[in-house]
Amino acid sequence: MVGALLVATCTAACGVVGARSDAPGASGGGSDPGAAKSAAIRGAGDGRRDARDEKGGPRVTHTEPAPAAAFSAPGPAPLTTSRLTAASFTDGERIGAYTASAYALGAPLGEGYTAEPVGCQPMVSLAKGATPHAPVAEVNRGLVDADETYGVAVAVQLRTYAARGAAGVLGALRAAALSCADGFTEDRGLVRARYLSVESADAPDLGDEAVAYRFTILDVQGKAKLYEYLTVVRAGVSTLSFRAETTDSEDIGGVPDEIVQAQWEKFRAAAG
Repeated sequence: MVGALLVATCTAACGVVGARSDAPGASGGGSDPGAAKSAAIRGAGDGRRDARDEKGGPRVTHTEPAPAAAFSAPGPAPLTTSRLTAASFTDGERIGAYTASAYALGAPLGEGYTAEPVGCQPMVSLAKGATPHAPVAEVNRGLVDADETYGVAVAVQLRTYAARGAAGVLGALRAAALSCADGFTEDRGLVRARYLSVESADAPDLGDEAVAYRFTILDVQGKAKLYEYLTVVRAGVSTLSFRAETTDSEDIGGVPDEIVQAQWEKFRAAAG
């Protein structure tokens, strides 16, 4: 069964954009200190006292110091790897028809996945270097339907960030979606894939904010159109990323909702 699952997963990935070596089974809510300081300085003008001396001398302006409370406090600390692991799916866990497993060969959609133009990078990978915000900790899981040879495969990636990193990632995704709406090229070393379009999809009403995108991709033979979906939810300083793909030319309609909801509930219970 494990062998068949690996073949099915590899077959699915190869049909879309070429062989993947990361088949399954084998972490900013802080406020801006600079902005707060500027606001404090502007507000200090309200406490200015102007006076002239008794002889009609020049005006002397006294400025009240900004109150300490006007300066912003540090944001929440990023989650640890152990807390992210507790919040993720466990190996062999079942979610409907899907079974979760760890990636035997490292994280999926890693640094080897690049985009041309480079501004489209967040559309293909959120690994370190994809945006100016590097994750502090990361946990990855893959989910597949073992009963379907060409079924949907989903990469679930939990990440946590320092300061406003998580919010910055969502901003980078929105910017990339706009600039790359008419398509781009994904490079995986030996294989290149042509994304024909990037469209907004229905995002779940979860966390502090969420985005979702639908990708139309030309297969490696340059004939069939295939579809992938990306959904990213931000919860405080962490992100929950879901990428769904299949070799079937039928539109899957989005990341399976049962996977998104199950992961969200587990994350909320474990991460607080």
